[in-house]
Amino acid sequence: MHEHFLKDQVEILKLRAARGEISRRGFMQATAALLGTTALGLRGTAAFAQGGELVFVNWGGDAGAAYDEAYGKPFLAEAGVTVKQDGSGPTEGAIAAQFESGKPAWDIVDADPFSAEALGKKGMMEPIDYAVVDKAKMREGFGWEYSASSYFYSYIIAYDATKFGDNPPKGMADFFDVEKFPGKRALYKWGTGMWEAALLADGVAPDQLYPLDLKRAHDKIAAFKGNVVAYWGGGSESQSLLLNGEASMALVWSTRARLIETDSGGDVKFIWDQGLIAPGAMAVIKGNPGGKDTAMKFIASAQDPAKQVIMFNMLGQGPANPAADALLPPEDARFNPVDPANFALQIPLDMPWYETNYGPALDEYLKIISA
Repeated sequence: MHEHFLKDQVEILKLRAARGEISRRGFMQATAALLGTTALGLRGTAAFAQGGELVFVNWGGDAGAAYDEAYGKPFLAEAGVTVKQDGSGPTEGAIAAQFESGKPAWDIVDADPFSAEALGKKGMMEPIDYAVVDKAKMREGFGWEYSASSYFYSYIIAYDATKFGDNPPKGMADFFDVEKFPGKRALYKWGTGMWEAALLADGVAPDQLYPLDLKRAHDKIAAFKGNVVAYWGGGSESQSLLLNGEASMALVWSTRARLIETDSGGDVKFIWDQGLIAPGAMAVIKGNPGGKDTAMKFIASAQDPAKQVIMFNMLGQGPANPAADALLPPEDARFNPVDPANFALQIPLDMPWYETNYGPALDEYLKIISA
């Protein structure tokens, strides 16, 4: 589900580095953090067993050398475990193929929680060892049997403040109301969050969203198609549609919110109201070559709030550890999707629903927007 989102994170890093907004060292640290954890804060803690290695599988991008410099070498020095980057993409099918081979080459994957849960129930993933991974360092409800949350992002409304600044949208009903808020809209190509947005706009209460009424959602989306200028597949595309004036509103990733606001000089703003919160997670393949115990310690190391603040500062990802919230000044906290004030306005995506329904729902959604 979040393959496209994670690839966009590397694009944001490259953009900010090219602008001189972050140093080369900052780029390296943030890229390593994106791929799992920087492992820069482990000094003074118990070392892992000497020898061995871990393979962390992510979604690729221009990150190999940076990952080794900012994460792999320090982790080897401090923990005695070599971490190898694999950017081939941990799709659900690829993870299953690794397990079914009988000799998986992967250890830890950056996975959608619902994919990890589905595979775990088939015996393909290790249960998270919560004696090692600290559930108290997670937001309530975001530690699953086979995956542990590592960051958050949201699907939120960004809007043209030059048109609607005196009367900004207040939720999804306003997004879908082109009489009160004239102009074209942009939606996400891959469905996630769009079903929820359509149902909220159609009057479904937030606490009554799940299980999603897909027919009702798709009817709403089909009827709205004439108002949609584009279905974006990447963050830069959603940003361009707003900056170029092609869309007066778009549902965008929250990680793009600061960039959009800055690049527009404040002409494009965003709201958290009725945003849809999505988690990213780490999961361990059953029978992984590096051993489940070392993999669990790896996940536990990523819970350090200071490391998660690096990810937020560079990428806008919401920290999985709520202790990180207090480390952000107010001017930064307003961009944090899981800051308590922002979180209270939003609705988390329901991972059990996505585990069961995402594939068929996406197939139907793509038929509707492509027709």
